[in-house]
Amino acid sequence: MTQQSGRYRWFAVGDVNGFFGLMFDNVTVLSFLAGILVFGFGFPADIVYGRMFPGTAFGVLFGDLVYTWMAFRLARRTGRSDITAMPLGLDTPSTIGLALVVLGPAFVSLKAGGMAEREAALMTWYIGMATMVMIGVVKLVLSFCGAWVQRMVPQAGLLGSLAGIGLALIGFLPLVDVFGIPLVGMVSLGLILYTLVARIRLPWNLPGVLAAIAVGTGLYHVLGPGGLVGGAYHAPVAEFHLGFPLPTLGFIEGLVPALKYLPLSIPFALLTVVGGINVTESARVAGDDYPTRDILLTEAVATLIAGFCGGVAQSTPYIGQPAYKRMGARAGYTLLTGLFIGLGGILGYVSFIVELIPRAVLAPILIFVALDIMVQAFLACPARHAAAVAFSGFPTVARLLSIKLTNPGIVPPERFAQLMTVPGKELPEVLVTVALGNGFILTAMLWGAFLAEMIDRRLKLCALYLGILAVFSFFGVVHSSSPEGQMYLPWTLADPLQRTIPYQFAAGYLVLALLVLALSATKESREAPPEPDHV
Repeated sequence: MTQQSGRYRWFAVGDVNGFFGLMFDNVTVLSFLAGILVFGFGFPADIVYGRMFPGTAFGVLFGDLVYTWMAFRLARRTGRSDITAMPLGLDTPSTIGLALVVLGPAFVSLKAGGMAEREAALMTWYIGMATMVMIGVVKLVLSFCGAWVQRMVPQAGLLGSLAGIGLALIGFLPLVDVFGIPLVGMVSLGLILYTLVARIRLPWNLPGVLAAIAVGTGLYHVLGPGGLVGGAYHAPVAEFHLGFPLPTLGFIEGLVPALKYLPLSIPFALLTVVGGINVTESARVAGDDYPTRDILLTEAVATLIAGFCGGVAQSTPYIGQPAYKRMGARAGYTLLTGLFIGLGGILGYVSFIVELIPRAVLAPILIFVALDIMVQAFLACPARHAAAVAFSGFPTVARLLSIKLTNPGIVPPERFAQLMTVPGKELPEVLVTVALGNGFILTAMLWGAFLAEMIDRRLKLCALYLGILAVFSFFGVVHSSSPEGQMYLPWTLADPLQRTIPYQFAAGYLVLALLVLALSATKESREAPPEPDHV
């Protein structure tokens, strides 16, 4: 790579394309956060737009400003003029995942417990803030030992769990939105696939993301009033939800109820730390050598600031710094994105954009992200671990089914309660599905890890992961038999079938661990693993 020297040119033409790409990535995540809460769970829109959005966006502003400054610092230290800033934005898997498995279920559970809707919404907001603060603290600690975590857990477990999220939550759910308004959604999806997956340039070098958004939104508002989009047309309301991300201690009220969601939230923190390490290494290979610890500390502090100021989504360095570098971006695109998203959350125009652009138009961006995550998981891991990557996706599929089964609009609560207790030769299928889906991120990581170690003939480590699964499943850290995914002391469970799950699941894992440990003494277990038939 040719290294340029001289005065740092922090803004270039490539920063325009970079800004639209990074900005719309963040707007898309905010749109789905609002859509899941407001339309999926009936959450009051003013609390989402006026209280959750400002703090969440402020975290992005802080992180992107720091990353912009780090680009200037690196340019000054190296004397180069072609440094590209590290992109930062809202973490897609955890934002969608936490909305689906923490915020939404918490809101429904609080209302079911007799709390008024608005009070339940405010308490859910506190729980979301508390979750962000806890994630931020974990990321702060792990920023000093993230590389050790990366070495300890096989990539098949770390990336495989993320691939499952990409398939079931980030990919499939937005795909439903695309085909909910097929004429509009398919055009936007086609343009995203054309420019970002097939990598074919548009005429006049138009940014693919901007073109997909503009064409799809235009079609929706032109054809919608005539009833030609297949669904009910909703004209955007020119309402700006003002909100200032002032530090608040309201999260303290949500700390205790947020603890039961730790098995779901902490793995997301771990994944962003490991992802930050990988992204920093990717930037180094591309020519921009940022200190890994500084990158991780910035995203940790940005998440903490967001949580203290009312945010409910964590920030993370985005995959693709080399791609922004190839398009000619410098530091201008992160500065513009941070200011646009941060001020938009405060002044309310981001919420207006979210209302203006239909989800069917924004959904293709998430589908592209899902494809990228899944492809990376299979390509970055050794070919022999492909089965472990695929295996680790099953818990997320179970979680997706659980989300649908516990949706009162799909399965009435009384019918769901009946399905949880259907007698038969085996444990009730719905109960097992719910248990498999609870704690799905941690389950997926451990499933991918134990199978990868088994494939590599490191059977003692494989048995260790199975033993951890046995302990975790016994106390509901994973495979909780509670529909809400709560941890417990199993002997305190009132329902006999729910009480059976921790004992049977833990026994299954423990027996398998002992079997693997016994087999580790055989000579066959020491043979070199065969090469896969297909790569």
